[in-house]
Amino acid sequence: MAQQFNQQNVKKRTSTLVFLKGSTAPLVLYVENPEALYAELNNLMKSGSTAVVEKETQGPLKKVSFIANQIAALAIQEEQYV
Repeated sequence: MAQQFNQQNVKKRTSTLVFLKGSTAPLVLYVENPEALYAELNNLMKSGSTAVVEKETQGPLKKVSFIANQIAALAIQEEQYV
């Protein structure tokens, strides 16, 4: 019965992970549309642009800035929480 209760309260959230060159941990960005952010950053990464990317997020990081050509990798992460 406890297992049923826990399964009912489990929610999922999706974030976009940005791995920057020279950094050991990724930036975990919680935004309203993580897939759109992933696509936007992927296009910037492919272009080699030196533009500054500045985003407001809904998670622990409220605002973040980085240079687009410093992106080493991107990922979409889905996690469960209660």
